[in-house]
Amino acid sequence: MFINGEWADAASGATFDVTNPATGEVIGSVPDGGADDATAAVAAADEAFGPWSQTTAYERADLLYRAWELMTERSTQLAELMTREQGKPLKASSAEVKYGADFLRWYAEEAKRVAGEWLPSARADQRFLVLKQPVGVVAAITPWNYPISMLTRKMGPALAAGCTLVLKAAEATPLCARAIFQIFADAGAPAGVVNLVTALDPKPIGEVFCTDERVRKVTFTGSTAVGKMLAGKAAGNLKRVSVELGGHAPFIVYPDADPVHAAKGAAALKFLNSGQACISPNRLYVHESGAEAFVDTLVQRIGRVKAGNGMNDGIGVGPLVNEAAVAKVANQVDDARSKGADVPVGGERLTGEGFDGGHFYAPTLVTGVTDEMLIRREETFGPVAPVITYSDVDQVVAMANDTNYGLAAYVYTQNLSTAMRTFEGLRFGIIGINDVNPTSAAAPFGGMGDSGLGREGGHEGIAEYLEVKLGGFAI
Repeated sequence: MFINGEWADAASGATFDVTNPATGEVIGSVPDGGADDATAAVAAADEAFGPWSQTTAYERADLLYRAWELMTERSTQLAELMTREQGKPLKASSAEVKYGADFLRWYAEEAKRVAGEWLPSARADQRFLVLKQPVGVVAAITPWNYPISMLTRKMGPALAAGCTLVLKAAEATPLCARAIFQIFADAGAPAGVVNLVTALDPKPIGEVFCTDERVRKVTFTGSTAVGKMLAGKAAGNLKRVSVELGGHAPFIVYPDADPVHAAKGAAALKFLNSGQACISPNRLYVHESGAEAFVDTLVQRIGRVKAGNGMNDGIGVGPLVNEAAVAKVANQVDDARSKGADVPVGGERLTGEGFDGGHFYAPTLVTGVTDEMLIRREETFGPVAPVITYSDVDQVVAMANDTNYGLAAYVYTQNLSTAMRTFEGLRFGIIGINDVNPTSAAAPFGGMGDSGLGREGGHEGIAEYLEVKLGGFAI
């Protein structure tokens, strides 16, 4: 672990192994920390907060720029490590490293854009001054599915704002986190400004983050169930909270859209990271007039997706994270089959040479999906594309909104009026209009409802780490 500027073992001396999900091979081990380690990290961050919060925006920007440079220089090694540890194809890992580095560069620039303002008063002898200051020590918990970009998306704005940070890395991908913290150490981060805790059991760490009074903000990316629990416990101690949680994204294809073009976009997005993305399309609503062409294109596209070890050439889908993930996907597909759905492509666990050591499920297409099927209601987090055919254009937005989740949605149409009305009517935080990649370090990312609180990225991202202070001056 990285605590107070030093690499350290767990207080207990315990460790746990990290395995490659494609092969089952042990690729490393890390300290198995506990509450004592988390408390020590919080203490280090608290001690460092005073000096770090008083640095200039330019000094904080310099650290983030240097970290961005080092990430860029080490991008090949980082991508290879990610593929071994997380499983995604090497091309996807390389893209994530660049995306993750972009957050450091963006917030190096945003650090210098934090500004207050003078406000008018009704009194002639009074002036108001608004000042923005860092909230304090930040506790961050990150997921395994994007094991580098989810770190920098939190670390960039927190450090730019003048906060110090303690991060608990995902149990499945601590080696990627260790590599990023080595970059910050090499970039010259002062002792205690960034701290890393690793643990096989996250509960004691989360308890410290939510109850230690020195922690002033908790930020979490992961499942809705865990996010609600953490947010409730942190809010009970009056901490600032931001959580980015699960999704159940609709993908609407209007009758005026080109169904072949839409299907190509859906296939490219759905199988990204083996479907293990919170913004992955989970409900493909296709108008009946274009359903045949849409499905035919998906059959062709999915049939060409090659599954396997992400280090090999030509791989489009890597393994799932563990056996529980495989079981969940299989259960949803089997449930849909039992209730009348068709599965023209895939629909089975992959076995045999190259697959038996890992956690693989075939890229799958499910058609004839209806409301009573699990896959219609539950987030899949796997390589399965469920198609729902609709006939009434006036009802499709209501169908898409029929979920407690509100993270991402996608719309294909050639009509500007339809696009605008749908954009305004969908209750989701991120909406791609003829666009399957509506994300950027420069743009706000976050959801509504059970998909979370707060935003990451963009101007909004740094605001999550700032307090607003008002000064009333009598003159």
